[in-house]
Amino acid sequence: MSRVDFYHLQKQTLENVLPKLLEKAYETGKRIKVKVGNEERVEFINTFLWTFNDQSFIPHGSRKDGFGEMQPIWLSAGDDNPNNAVMLFLVDGAKTDLESLNQFERVFNIFDGNSETAVNEARTFWKELKNSGAEIYYWQQEDNGRWKQKA
Repeated sequence: MSRVDFYHLQKQTLENVLPKLLEKAYETGKRIKVKVGNEERVEFINTFLWTFNDQSFIPHGSRKDGFGEMQPIWLSAGDDNPNNAVMLFLVDGAKTDLESLNQFERVFNIFDGNSETAVNEARTFWKELKNSGAEIYYWQQEDNGRWKQKA
């Protein structure tokens, strides 16, 4: 089973956090899939990743861009994995089942700690993973913006 890391957003938004985490993941040289909660947000994040920082570049694409098999980072609201990603980011309430997790080495579940619904969904997912014997970790952001692993 994959390693699953839960990132609890409290002090920053997804738009502040996702590019930094994607940059670190991209530096590993492994292919990445970002599963987004809905298609509208896929295109918002797709556009945002092109413009978030004029000093940085994160190569990525979505169905709108095409060439999925060539994209180092693939954005989608579906379960497709045309770039054979081994890292999966779940954002904006995107979900996946335990069986689908097995195709990934590592999963990052990023959820909004200011949304009761998102927190409850993360807790349910955590319990499901724990019951399956998955390797799971919980990260919370400190005041300085750094992530700290919590027990």
